[in-house]
Amino acid sequence: MTRRYDDPVEVNRRDEEPAQFLWRGRHYAVLGVLDRWVETSSWWERPAGPVRGPDVDGSSALATDPAAPSGSVGSFGGEREVWRVEASPGRTHGSGVYDLCFDWAATTGSGWTLLRTMD
Repeated sequence: MTRRYDDPVEVNRRDEEPAQFLWRGRHYAVLGVLDRWVETSSWWERPAGPVRGPDVDGSSALATDPAAPSGSVGSFGGEREVWRVEASPGRTHGSGVYDLCFDWAATTGSGWTLLRTMD
């Protein structure tokens, strides 16, 4: 079963790979990286905000794009790394599979979120 969270997490890396993470007050040790990929937002799903466009005289000016969607799925506005890892909260607990995401466009927090868990 897969569960979706989008919860903020703190991630410590070793050699550019996640080594451990803190989620909901519990530390998880990464036992192995199963996969890694980069997701990009679609060009038609850019976040709302200032957009450069030509002025009447041909110069560039800032304008607001009223047609740009905001808060829609995929509107993270750039690239994000997703790491699928096997991790465990301790020796007495079993391991699970977790999707950790680093959002390059994040403006708050560490930029890391826990996207999904898989049983």
